[in-house]
Amino acid sequence: MAFGTSFQKSAFHDNDRLEEMLREAMVVLGSFFASEYFPYVGWIVDRLTGLHGRLERVFHKLDGLFEQVIDAHLNPGRQRHDEFEYIVDVLLRIQVDKIEFGEGPLTKDGIKAVIMDLFLAGADTSAATVNWAMAELARNPRVTKKAQDEVRTFAGKNGIVTEDEIVRLQYLKMVVKETLRLHPPAALLLPRETTSHFRINGYDILPKTLIQINVWAISRDPRYWKNAEEFFPERFSDSSIDFKGQHCEFLPFGGGRRSCPGMYLATRTVELALANLLHCFDWKLPFGMKGKDIDMEEAAGPSLTISKKTALHLVPVDRVPRSLEDHMK
Repeated sequence: MAFGTSFQKSAFHDNDRLEEMLREAMVVLGSFFASEYFPYVGWIVDRLTGLHGRLERVFHKLDGLFEQVIDAHLNPGRQRHDEFEYIVDVLLRIQVDKIEFGEGPLTKDGIKAVIMDLFLAGADTSAATVNWAMAELARNPRVTKKAQDEVRTFAGKNGIVTEDEIVRLQYLKMVVKETLRLHPPAALLLPRETTSHFRINGYDILPKTLIQINVWAISRDPRYWKNAEEFFPERFSDSSIDFKGQHCEFLPFGGGRRSCPGMYLATRTVELALANLLHCFDWKLPFGMKGKDIDMEEAAGPSLTISKKTALHLVPVDRVPRSLEDHMK
């Protein structure tokens, strides 16, 4: 959606290399850099541990990828499959037209920075959320049946669920909300920096203090959530609580000026993927497994995105198309 190309058949990189690059970048970004805490001497430690070199290598690869993407969009002879402007096209137009972008003109490096944010923040997080949602559904047959019945009743009449039909799937939206509550893609939001002095719980917080917000702990706090560890989408049925940054007990996308700008695109992508998985297939556990046997432990490590420690294995079963089923009856 950002680059206007499918990497499955792209000349840039294939899917496997792209995924490897993405995961390596996320791991490096989540790693402990001594230079961030000890600016004058920490860089020596980072070089001795090899972390600095690892950072340089992965971002050199990313820079090469983004350079290829930009050059492809600047090519006047490139094949266009539609008349849409992709995000890269919009950024290049802003640069050519010299439109003010933030504090000054948009440079090529600035375009690469925006593309990198989209690439790193938008792909792995959405995939992890769909994975967690399917794991929770596999452990909760009642919820699965209710979500599947809704999807198959109100959407997918032409074989797949479309974007226009998502608005009808209110229970599915609750399933996604509950998944984001229990499994926020980023347990710690992007770091904040205080702008003024304040006191909290008797502690003086000085200006320019780095603040880490643990949304994983907040969204499981029993003071704010009844049966906080239970996967229960219905908790949102008569609730005004949403993830748009107005409710401090539910902040998977953050809040304020540094909330995630891709919030709506992310939720729509997850909802669409999940709706089609539920619409097109019935899902079973392999080898006689039961829902309680699914390991829900989170992977340890420096990656910014929380993913399952063990891969989720489910068996998709083709369902008989509704029209054929009705005809047979």
